[in-house]
Amino acid sequence: MEPALWMFPVLLLLLLIGIPVAYSLFTVSLVFGILRFGDKAIFQFVSKVQDVAGNYILAAVPLFVFMGCMLERAGIAERLFQAFHLWTRKLPGGLAVGSVLLGVVFAAASGVVGATETVIGLLAIPIMLSHGYNKSLISGTICGGGSLGTVIPPSVLVIILAPVADVSVGDLFAGLLFPGLIMAGLFVLYIVVRCAINPSLAPKAIEAGEIGLWEKLRLTFIALIPPVFLIFTVLGSILLGLATPTEAAACGALGTVVLTAINGKLSYTVLSESVMRTLLVTAMILTILLAGNMFAGVFIASGGISATNDLLASANLSPWATLLFILFLAFLAGFALDLVSVILVFIPIALPLIKPLGFDPVWFCILFLVVIQTSYLTPPMAPSIFYLRAISPPEITLPHMYRGVIPFIFLQLATLILVIIFPALALWLPSRLTGF
Repeated sequence: MEPALWMFPVLLLLLLIGIPVAYSLFTVSLVFGILRFGDKAIFQFVSKVQDVAGNYILAAVPLFVFMGCMLERAGIAERLFQAFHLWTRKLPGGLAVGSVLLGVVFAAASGVVGATETVIGLLAIPIMLSHGYNKSLISGTICGGGSLGTVIPPSVLVIILAPVADVSVGDLFAGLLFPGLIMAGLFVLYIVVRCAINPSLAPKAIEAGEIGLWEKLRLTFIALIPPVFLIFTVLGSILLGLATPTEAAACGALGTVVLTAINGKLSYTVLSESVMRTLLVTAMILTILLAGNMFAGVFIASGGISATNDLLASANLSPWATLLFILFLAFLAGFALDLVSVILVFIPIALPLIKPLGFDPVWFCILFLVVIQTSYLTPPMAPSIFYLRAISPPEITLPHMYRGVIPFIFLQLATLILVIIFPALALWLPSRLTGF
């Protein structure tokens, strides 16, 4: 076997014995780079540091993370959840439906998966428990709704993926919009249908009184102003070509500070904690990003792409079988690696294999994001369940969580199949906006 192909088994071994992802990537890159290129590998590593440090698109990463941290403390989500409940409380599973809708809006306003799930969970879990909701339904709703931050633009993962894949950030944001909304719609449909069939899963609350239509509209309008302002500032300005992703993220970060101040939640403590959390998360992301670039650079320079092509040619796989095989490997990698690492390890290797087969890179990247979001939700290594465990009360156990996420995993796979069968779901909007 080609020496470059041994990089993956060695990397997996280091991860299994507990070495952090970034250090594992650095170690494998250094060892194989020196074995293959000698001292020249050091110059390649230095060039990768310069590439990452000089990539202006990545400046948006800390700004998006800061947005998520500030929104957690701004009080916007609580008011929005209450407004959604005014409209969904008569539906079967109304609180769960409201949680998914909150996930859509909060994901579109922040772009950070962990922040979305944390905010939804802290707000919705106590309320749904107090109304006697099934614990597995609660778990699945929070994990599924919180994971929408991966496929609802703007997503931090897209900011990382776009330069690695050499595609437009705006095209990826536009391409994700319909698949993300379809996935959220399937979540809502599943909750309503299942709770209608089995009302004991989500007992309806006894409401104190009905609020008039105009009062509902007024409260909803007030609750929607802050997140819609952020969504237009960030996502709208990118899609309309008014700002680069970094400029839009900077405006969004400033907007979250203003909104936090308007809500009376801004203080030195809140600001300093948000900044420190942003520094920690950004340092982790960029360290993994640098390590992943080094790993991919050594793999490609060592002939890994040609060796992989030879393996696929000897397997005599069709273009569609090759595509599905790569997506399946990415899904499996999501069990052992975090989402950023999966992107950095697979995308530089997968795209040179996918492009000659005639597949659109933007379409493939969107399929890839849906797949790794599904692995993010899939036991036993599901990061979404780890987030849920950190914020859920003791009565919600791990078996509840595992049972709860299974239907949502199938709904994500249904979204994946729809985008595979109908590529226009991902490619129509980018094509319309290209000449805007």
